[in-house]
Amino acid sequence: MQNTKLIFYGGVGATTGANIMLKYAGKTILVDCGLLQGSKFAEDKNFEPFQYDPKEVDFLLITHAHMDHIGKVPKLVREGFNGQIISTHETMELASPMLRDALKVMRARHKGKILFEENDILNALNLWQGEEYEKEINLFENCNIRMQDAGHILGSAIINVSCGAGEEKRTIAFTGDLGNSPSPLLPDTEIPVSADYLIMESVYGDRNHESKDERRKKLKEVILAGIKKGGAMVIPAFSIERTQVLLYELNNMIEDKEIPEIPVFVDSPLALKVTNIYKKYQKDFKESIQQEIKSGDDIFDFPNLHIVETPEESRDIEKIPGAKIILAGSGMSEGGRVVNHEANYLPDPKATIILVGYQSVGSLGRAIQDGVKEVFIDTDGNLKNGKEKVKVRATIENITGYSSHKDSEHLLEFVEKTTSPGLRLDLSSTEERQGKQTSSPHKLKRVFVIMGEPKSSLFLTQRIRDYLDIDAIYPEENKEYELE
Repeated sequence: MQNTKLIFYGGVGATTGANIMLKYAGKTILVDCGLLQGSKFAEDKNFEPFQYDPKEVDFLLITHAHMDHIGKVPKLVREGFNGQIISTHETMELASPMLRDALKVMRARHKGKILFEENDILNALNLWQGEEYEKEINLFENCNIRMQDAGHILGSAIINVSCGAGEEKRTIAFTGDLGNSPSPLLPDTEIPVSADYLIMESVYGDRNHESKDERRKKLKEVILAGIKKGGAMVIPAFSIERTQVLLYELNNMIEDKEIPEIPVFVDSPLALKVTNIYKKYQKDFKESIQQEIKSGDDIFDFPNLHIVETPEESRDIEKIPGAKIILAGSGMSEGGRVVNHEANYLPDPKATIILVGYQSVGSLGRAIQDGVKEVFIDTDGNLKNGKEKVKVRATIENITGYSSHKDSEHLLEFVEKTTSPGLRLDLSSTEERQGKQTSSPHKLKRVFVIMGEPKSSLFLTQRIRDYLDIDAIYPEENKEYELE
């Protein structure tokens, strides 16, 4: 395969900031262009110049619409990119409210220091092309792409880039983020067929989640305990996927009379816009969910659900006495209305903070998850020494099963399936699996493990080597890797 190179400009040693370059036949392809998130240091790095010339990039492929994968796309356009942006239709549609909300947050938090303007978002969307899953798309001579459902969020895709012809043809599969199948709403993650190289995430590369049944049971128990205490239950929730999944779970619990009809507030204008896009693309839901909807069930609505739109309505939630559930962004408590609720309820021993997603190192959510006794909060959502000190007296609950990322065991199984198409997986324990090797007519040449904290990525890298006998590496940032 002629002179094909991979360069990792982001996503190494961190769970955010995805940005990978593929060079082939004189063309330059970027996969994702995301924000670094989770700390003031990370935010400052977003303002640094790109380590390549945006004008020389021919194509930008987007795996999904989370900000750590799309957040710097308008900046790329602002600095000269004028190529083609390709994603699924769903991702393209989600990108618009996500990027506009990010601009709004930047204006509020940075007081003039922003990455891009509204016009840059418009210019990016004008370059953006939405495509269907499974469609073969020709980029240029001897280079095609095909997107498969990653099951992570609506529209998320594994992007297979095939370069070369005949015996020289090689396929590089970029996973983006891989869904935690079985998802309450979305179909299971699809498996790349005949991939030669795999570039994969590792957010939970060293940890496993609760089972589907366990996560729902735990959520119900936490809610019932919160109701018994008579306090507020605050759930920092990502606007895409997590909010919709939780609405679906709460809808079922209330319909089945597992929990009483206490007030539930969705305090996120962005989540409301995203939920409307989810409703538009119900064809992407798993078959069982589509049947529920056809039977007349509005899966995102139930008695005593309140949609909060204005800041005044948000502040008024505190005046409502007794037990209540508040779903608000952002999911890592880095900005958004949830930080106001946390400032109100963290000091309250009757309150509960329910963490249902990944909390990045340096984020307010991570500090709360780690059990600190006090945090510093301002209303912009920054964790800053010297600002308002808030005691943590609320109960902190952590439910990892609602993560939309695969855990360690399922990441390993994904690699095993990818290297062995059609193989029935050995679902034995890790100890029983050790020492077994996969025999198949097709085998991955190399796996690049990225998008995780170092210990998580390194742990998964070693597991792939040991248990699957596949060449796996934890790549270096900015280093060129030649693909054979």
